Parts: sequence; C-alpha cells; structure tokens
Amino acid sequence: MLTKDDQTVSDARGYVKEIAAAGAKHIGFKDIGLPIDELKSLAGDLRKEGVQVYLEVVSLDAESEKRSAKVAMDLNVDYLLGGTRPELIAPLVKDHPLKYYPFVGKIEDHPSILTGTIPEIAAHAAAITAIDGVDGLDLLAYRFTGKDIPLLIQEVCKSSTKPVIVAGSIDSQERIGVVKTTGASAFTVGTAAFDMEFPSEIVGISGQVQTILEMSRQEFI
Repeated sequence: MLTKDDQTVSDARGYVKEIAAAGAKHIGFKDIGLPIDELKSLAGDLRKEGVQVYLEVVSLDAESEKRSAKVAMDLNVDYLLGGTRPELIAPLVKDHPLKYYPFVGKIEDHPSILTGTIPEIAAHAAAITAIDGVDGLDLLAYRFTGKDIPLLIQEVCKSSTKPVIVAGSIDSQERIGVVKTTGASAFTVGTAAFDMEFPSEIVGISGQVQTILEMSRQEFI
C-alpha cells in the first residue's frame, strides 16, 4: 500500500515503478491523502505496470464512503477495500468487476482501530459475507483493542464464507507468520515499509518490498 498513517503518501506516484520492479503485483492506496485527480493519475501509473490495483476506504461518514466507492468504479480498480457500510455500498458496486472487501467489526477513529469482542466480530463476518456484492473481508487485526489477535483472525476466517485480507500494522516477520497460519488469504503493508521496519541489505522501499515478499513465501508452523 502506498500509504502511511492511514493515508496515501503525497509522493506516491514516485514509488510506483520502483515497487513494481521489486516484484509487487498487488499495489494500492487510500481514498484520502491526495486529491481525486492525482489518485486517477496514480491508478493510471499502476495500470501501466500491469499490477492489481486496490483502493481502501478509510472515510468514516456515509456520504464520503459512497463517494469513494464511486471513485473506485471510476478508476476501475480491481479491489475496493474497507468502509463500514456494506449494506449501502454492495448494491452500488455489485455489477462492477471490482472485488469488494468491507471492514469487519466496529471501526473507530483515524487511524482506525477495531473494537468489540471476538465472538461479535466473528458473527459480523458471517453476516457481512452473506450480503450479495460482498466478495471478502478487510480485517484490521493488529488494530484490535483486544488481546488474542491470532484467535481473532482464526475465528473471523472460520465464520467468513469468503476470503479475508488482514490490513494494518503488519510490521514484522512474526506478524506475517501469524497471518499465514491463521487462515487469512492476504495481508497489506504500508506504514511499516515506508518506515523501513523490515531488515534488508537493499536500501529504500525496494528492499522493503523484496523482504516482505520473501517473508510471505516462507513456511510457518
């Protein structure tokens, strides 16, 4: 994700070629941080690199969420992640080719946190994935205010009838290992890569991407 602190970085377009050259095939950005015309240019740059394009919604009010969904369709992204109103957004996007993965659980504040109990969030996962037009879930596991994050991911994946992407605060090999062994289909990294949190002999964002990809290919027990 071309994001830091839950918003698209101001110089996102400058990183596109470097990140794609480092091997990333799935690259995304948030609905805030850059004006719409620049997001359109960013999406165009990503298309030229032949990657899957993701837009994640972090706006909290209904009108902003609807507006971001319409932007996602206008940009023709491959995946629309986030948002908290699938009953409102799913009917808008279900006839578009994009895949829609709303947030599961109760999302508060910005940067976002996930509140509630594990049973509540798991039940919400079952309810959301029953909605026509919802293709999967966006789980802010490492923004959870509770304690047992591996159990949270396991229970959400068990309750969901569709794939689960773990997003937010993936900043270590240990956390990648947890995601891989608890049933999630994918994870996102943004801030940690721009903060150079991952060990790499290669300087810059390309080294971060290569390390993350290498970790994602490892077997965890």
